[in-house]
This record gives sequence, structure tokens and C-alpha cells, in this order.
Amino acid sequence: MNSILGMGNALVDILVTLDDEALLKEFRLPRGTMQHVDSAVSAELWETVRSSRVRVVAGGSASNTLTGIAALGLPAAFVGKTGTDELGRLFADDQALHGVTSHLLTSRAPTGRCMVFITPDTERTMATFLGAAIELSPEDIQPSMFTGYTYFHIEGYLVQDHALIRRAVELAGEQNLTVSLDLSSYNVVEANKQFLADIIEKQVDIVFANEAEAAAFTGCRPAEAVRELGKYCRIAVVKVGSGGSLVRSGDEEYHQPAYPANAIDATGAGDLYAAGFLYAHACGQPLRQCGDLASLAAAKVVEVIGPRIDMETWGRIKSGELRIRN
Repeated sequence: MNSILGMGNALVDILVTLDDEALLKEFRLPRGTMQHVDSAVSAELWETVRSSRVRVVAGGSASNTLTGIAALGLPAAFVGKTGTDELGRLFADDQALHGVTSHLLTSRAPTGRCMVFITPDTERTMATFLGAAIELSPEDIQPSMFTGYTYFHIEGYLVQDHALIRRAVELAGEQNLTVSLDLSSYNVVEANKQFLADIIEKQVDIVFANEAEAAAFTGCRPAEAVRELGKYCRIAVVKVGSGGSLVRSGDEEYHQPAYPANAIDATGAGDLYAAGFLYAHACGQPLRQCGDLASLAAAKVVEVIGPRIDMETWGRIKSGELRIRN
């Protein structure tokens, strides 16, 4: 059986539902982006919203993807770093609860947290204090971590540490793992474009990007961007929200319509799209079926607050009960 290892920021998500964009403007958080903040700003944000509608869950892009993969039935494992505090224990317990094997390293620094502000249009804006997560280093990544896995998934938020990414993809390549990368944020892409181009062309097989990330990398609109991105890797995916997604591999390309959804929160949509796609790909499904399952998983997670789908819904997804297209 194929199995998937992922690496990312081990974060706890603090989900905050907003009535408007006033708080975003007050703290100069551009709508729809991920901004890094220091501990002081993170604390101030928490004090501002703690009496609001708040939910605390384990999160992080790659962690969300692996949780989905495990729920669908493939072995999944996660590499990251937390503190030894209460939030670190919460993160580890959540991984175990959802069937994800943890390769967690620890630090004296506090566990990272991502404050996710959800506006009425379902868009999410993130203020991230990385804490211990940022201390994940090339020296932490050991060859033994990759043994027994067939896929390696990386979240793009780590790309700013070039040495870490280079070591990880080199070790994955030495063991012939299929490597996938989620570009994660357009501002990360803009700041690391040349590095990404080099890594993707040489060592990445599958790339996931949303419309903004694809534009930042290629300078093109989605239809052309997926073709440009496809020149760098074996499989390119460009997600366009309610417009569905574009998938290209070699000369094969198709448009995957979005599943209808009663969207209330976009948190985790891209992460669970990747989960559905990678699960289907690892099971040997054709590209169209990979995109179909990915689209369905994304549609179901936007119907709930936060990045988690309940196990009953995952079961209905896996069984095909929720499929409405061939």
C-alpha cells in the first residue's frame, strides 16, 4: 500500500468569525493573505477576539492534508516541530486521534498558532505566529524519516527556508518518493519565485496552486498558467474556487468543475483538495478521478467551520455515496 509523509508548520488554528473587515483593517492584515506576526501582535489579536466566536483546533496546511488522507484510509505521517506546552500536546493528541503518525520534534519555544479570521464572504485571512514551528531545521530532517513512504508532501509556507526544503526534497528523491508541493500563498511565491522554479523543475512531481499563486509564479491567468506550470512538473493543478480547477499532465488537460457547496468558511479547502487528489493518485486513479475526489473533499470542508470534516462524511466520500458526477 502506498503511504504519504508530509512536512509543514505544526500550528494550532484559532478560528475567529468576523461580522466585517474592521479588525483586518485595524491590524493591517490584507484580506485573503497569510501574514507573519510576532508574539506581541499575536497576543494583542488574541486579547481583542477572545470573547468573540472562537474555535481552537490543530491545524497547519500539511497537517490538514495528512489528516484527510488518513481519514480516507492511507497511512499518513507528519514531520514538524512544536513546543512542550499545552498547545503542543493538543497538536500531538489531535494527530493521534485522526490516525496520523507523528514525527514531532520539540523546542523550548511556544507552539505556533495561526489566527484565522473568517469574513462574511467565507474568505479567510491568517495572522501566523510560527513559534517553535520555525525552528524546524535541515539538521532535524533525517533519512530514516522517509523510509517506508511512497509520497512526500510539502506545504509552501516552509519554502522561505531554502536549506530545509533542499535537504527534504533531496532525501525524498534518494528514496524515489513522489514529491508534491502546495504553493500555499501568493506572497510566499512572489518572495521565492526563482528558488521555487529551480526546485519544482528538478525535484517536484505534483504542484498545487490557487489562482493568485499561479499568477504570481507564471504571470498568467489560470488557463495559461496551468500550461506554464505544467512545463516545470509532471502534474500541475490550478484551483479557481467556485470555478473549479484545471489539471494538466503532459498533453492531457481538463477542467474539473467545483462541487456545489453551502460555503461558510474556506479554511482548509486547498489542503483537503490536496488530500483528495493525493489519495486518489496514490490509489492509481486516472487524473480526472483524482480531481473529482479532490473537488468533493474541498466542497465538504467549506460547509463547516475549520479544516476538519467529520468521519461520517469522510466515509460517505470514500464510499462514493456523495458523488454526483461520473
